[in-house]
Amino acid sequence: MYIIVIGGGRLGYYLLKALLSEGHEVLVLEKDVRICKTITDELGSVCFRGDGCEASTLAEVGTGRADMLVAVTGDDEDNLVSCQVAKHKHNVPRTIARLRNPQNAALFKKLGVDVTISTTDLIIEAIEREVPTHAATELLTLDEKGLVIVDVKIAPESTTVGKAVKELSLPKESKLALIIPSKGNAHVPASNTVLQAGDQIIAITSPETKEALKVALRGG
Repeated sequence: MYIIVIGGGRLGYYLLKALLSEGHEVLVLEKDVRICKTITDELGSVCFRGDGCEASTLAEVGTGRADMLVAVTGDDEDNLVSCQVAKHKHNVPRTIARLRNPQNAALFKKLGVDVTISTTDLIIEAIEREVPTHAATELLTLDEKGLVIVDVKIAPESTTVGKAVKELSLPKESKLALIIPSKGNAHVPASNTVLQAGDQIIAITSPETKEALKVALRGG
């Protein structure tokens, strides 16, 4: 898939790394030259300096062939405009927008944004601190899919420390999306990935199996 991410801040950066590790073609649009240079120096030519709200910029980066556009800037209006331009000018099949104000969710959906993420401050705080407030924090709800994204911290006393993902009895509705270790870079877990104390795991599950997922990841 060709995925365009609008906004190269901390959230956009981790999305970029996770998507690249899964083999997707990804490009970040970022207005700040310093942020763009940092991403380019680390990850190569995957960041384009420009305004994701401008139709000409989106055309220049080939938005017309994109499968998805994800707008994760800190400005709700910018995210809405980016999604609308992508959807209506470039016929992008799927658009996702981050919201800082949850009250904008209904308006965004009415204006054609496919998915809105309204509780992203929790995501930003968790990534920046790399220490969640609770053992399992619900980050956001994907209403149309009946799923939730949760943040689970692996404590030093957890019985799953040292176990590979394939050894865990995860609920069948669950999928591990990202591991942010206490040291090192965030990465998408594989079946042979071994859990370590301090790992912060971003996972997708159903509301009914959230507690079971917590037990599976942290031990009984």
